[in-house]
Amino acid sequence: MQVCDTFNRLNLTERIETGFYGLGTANTFLEVNPTANVIVIESTTTIGGVWAGSRLYPGLKTNNMLGTYEYSGFPMSTETYGVKPGEHIPGPVVHRYLNDYAKAFNLVDKIRLNHKVESAEHENRGGWLLKVSDIAEGKQSQILASKLVVATGLTSDAFLPEFVGNDSFGVPLFHPKDFPQYAGTVNTMQSVCVFGGTKVAWDVVYAYASKGVKVDWIIRESGHGPAAMAPPYVSPLKIALESLVATRFLTWFNPCIWGNSDGYVRIRSFLHGTALGRFFVGKFWAVLQSDLESSNRYDSHSETAKLKPWADPFFMASGLSILNYESDFFSLVRDGSIQIHIADIASLTPKTVHLSDGQRLSTDALISCTGWKYSPPLTFLPEGVDLGLPHVSDPREPIKLIKQADKHLLTQFPTLRDQPVLNPKLKSIQDTEGIVHSDQAPESLEPYRLYRFMVPPAFATSHDIAFAGSLLTITTSIVVRAQSLWIAAYLNNKLPMPPDIIYETVLYSRFGKWRYPAGFGDRFPDMGMDSLPYVDMLLGDLGLDSHRKKGIFKEIFEAYGPEDYKGLVDEWKKAHQNDGL
Repeated sequence: MQVCDTFNRLNLTERIETGFYGLGTANTFLEVNPTANVIVIESTTTIGGVWAGSRLYPGLKTNNMLGTYEYSGFPMSTETYGVKPGEHIPGPVVHRYLNDYAKAFNLVDKIRLNHKVESAEHENRGGWLLKVSDIAEGKQSQILASKLVVATGLTSDAFLPEFVGNDSFGVPLFHPKDFPQYAGTVNTMQSVCVFGGTKVAWDVVYAYASKGVKVDWIIRESGHGPAAMAPPYVSPLKIALESLVATRFLTWFNPCIWGNSDGYVRIRSFLHGTALGRFFVGKFWAVLQSDLESSNRYDSHSETAKLKPWADPFFMASGLSILNYESDFFSLVRDGSIQIHIADIASLTPKTVHLSDGQRLSTDALISCTGWKYSPPLTFLPEGVDLGLPHVSDPREPIKLIKQADKHLLTQFPTLRDQPVLNPKLKSIQDTEGIVHSDQAPESLEPYRLYRFMVPPAFATSHDIAFAGSLLTITTSIVVRAQSLWIAAYLNNKLPMPPDIIYETVLYSRFGKWRYPAGFGDRFPDMGMDSLPYVDMLLGDLGLDSHRKKGIFKEIFEAYGPEDYKGLVDEWKKAHQNDGL
């Protein structure tokens, strides 16, 4: 048992998982607090989080291209990693890069691999008592942490339903998280069924079909439909997608409740507060949607037509993904290698998947691309502690504030009153015919409610817990940089909390519901063109300049990237050099 029994003697900061957010937040905290005793706990056997060695499935690549998926001040060079400009980054390269980052900043000896935090209990005097399992040894220990950062993100704990007939299925049934264990099957199996329409499902389908395996792709009739897929370069100007969402001029066409943080209040007010402005906004999104649909030629074939998104890109955020494959994905659909079924799974029998439309699919495996449990994979104590995490609705919900926030949002952004018509058959996967058990249905839970998407309002003045990476975004690198410094400042009690923190938290949470009904906005922060103004907002909190380009033209029309935030920590430390840090 490892217990630190005095907080004055030891400043112990706890971080969970070694992905982009975990490593970035750990390093930034140490930059601000060089003498701190930092422990990083990782449940897998290797560094990387989503990019851990055990999670690298065949063909896995980033949606981002070289230069946009790296830490500020630690570039992923072509000379070192072999990835060329304009190329997407292979999973093994990201894994290597994160290991190199950990070594370069002396984080390796602070990481405990193959350990899992089972529970975290808040102490009356502040801090957290953690119960930690050593997975390899089967032992448990306790750690008393003065500060706790949970960086497990939203893709740590796989959601795998239990289907009727699981026990008799007789062939592999697994989640993509376990795909690396079955990597050899892309060369040995004759046919597989893939269940789900997310980007991961596209990846799994391609991994098998590109190797000559027949794929029956089942997209839930009662779900949200197939993910919207874009070519690497979009719009008539052929702009890289990750550059498009990080270019200030283009973000102005996105209604965003924290958008004024970028300082261009009048322009945003015109575009979203006037009929003429909203006309231009509508044209912008219509052109983008038309370009996406024409590029993919959905209507050129009866099977590819089944992959046409069921909602407009305007109402999606990170759900708009990229075709980052070695060959033409759609050609595999047109030649019959991939057969698409819009149906639910009714049941399983030996080597057979039974669909709700009566079809029976013989298969060598079923890969269930059914997403993730989006609550952190540990128990928080005491029971009922309010950490702003997903929970079953109860009488304590801030109903009055929710109504006030909705009125605020729909008044400021009239466009959001015209909500899309979603799938009339839409229902939780928990209630889908053929599934007999799963965890709490996401639709029955209240969403994340964290101030700035990091801090539980009830703990705003305790300065001893924060959540890093509890959001989805295309611009991970710059969000990591801003969040990690914001968290370090908050944990050091260097950020004032506003008096209306609860309302502001509710307002931003409700924004997701109205802005991205075809994405995940009603469950957790789901960002597209909202990410750059989000970073602006965090830098504003920190008292740092968010306009970091040289010259007004570049500031408005040149995409932001990790290199623009190099030196951010030193700037903040200089501003607080007399504060006793």
